[in-house]
Amino acid sequence: MTPFGITAPGRILFGRGEAARAAGLISALDDRVLLVHGATSARAAWLVEALTEAGAEVLSLGCAGEPDLATLEDALAEARPFRPGVVAGIGGGAALDLAKALAALVPAPDGPMEHLEVVGRGRPLVAAPLPFVALPTTAGTGTEATRNAVIGVPEHRRKVSLRDERMLARVAIVDPALTDGCPRGVTLASGLDAVTQVIEPFVSSRATPFTDALTRPAIGSGLAALIRLMRAEDAGARDEIAWVSLFGGLALANGGLGAVHGLAGVIGGVTGGAHGAICGTLLGPILRANLQAAAPGSAARARLTEVCAILAGALAVPAAEAPEALSDWAGRMGLPRLADMGLAPGDHLTVAEASLASSSMKGNPVGLPVSALVEAMRQA
Repeated sequence: MTPFGITAPGRILFGRGEAARAAGLISALDDRVLLVHGATSARAAWLVEALTEAGAEVLSLGCAGEPDLATLEDALAEARPFRPGVVAGIGGGAALDLAKALAALVPAPDGPMEHLEVVGRGRPLVAAPLPFVALPTTAGTGTEATRNAVIGVPEHRRKVSLRDERMLARVAIVDPALTDGCPRGVTLASGLDAVTQVIEPFVSSRATPFTDALTRPAIGSGLAALIRLMRAEDAGARDEIAWVSLFGGLALANGGLGAVHGLAGVIGGVTGGAHGAICGTLLGPILRANLQAAAPGSAARARLTEVCAILAGALAVPAAEAPEALSDWAGRMGLPRLADMGLAPGDHLTVAEASLASSSMKGNPVGLPVSALVEAMRQA
């Protein structure tokens, strides 16, 4: 068996009601808490109250959308004088990314561009990050289980990562009750991101027995749960998609991603489109492109074929039609196309070429030429 390691948060709590333990766990780490929440502060009010009752001093910062460099720099300017001892994030992937980046950079002697990949200097963090506690309120990105934070840099039209092993959450609390009632469009986009993040590590050239154990059973369960949620609110389906999202985060942290995320980071920077929606729109076309490029009889072809069979079961279509059927279903549910998100056909070639430098692209099961990436974007 090929040797492998396991990268994961220090502690993971999963299940309904586990969020009630958050204040005690956070305040035990330090009594000066920087709390990052989503656009609506009301959804975090219960945690602020519980932390205050536990004797903590709390500075709350909001994250209205996917964080960019200016948002991060403004938040750092507010957070550093507070001198927090712990950072907690409650919200979707955007809020957790901003919280994770702040935990990394508040102690740093320099600014974000010293450490951002691709467009920055990409230098390792000098100072150890602050302890970080994650409470996701959407099921999609799995960022509560990863060691990077994604930051948009509009000047370069890119979304890039700040990355360090020490950025892993000290505690990740995944309470599906926090996702109940999530808006339908957000549920669809983030859910497709969760499904993508168990498919790409499964077919990744960097897959391990650990990532296989996480991803293989989650692919069909994730899509089936999302289909149920598109029909009606369903607590059981919320539970399932929450653990699929968590497993996707663990899998990508240990096995890498692929061309969907390689393209999505560039497209998000160009258009400002929602990450989950971009991934969901690309998933079907990239599956088809990978199948066409994979050699008959190869391990990559076998895994891609297995994925299509699993998706076909959830969608009730022949396996050979699964990539297109997934795209058709997502479109009927209201997922926008890339053009609707602002990606012009004239940008396809530039995006494809830029995506080749992405760390995610290195995990794709086969090498895809620029022409195949352009065609996938055209189909999406």
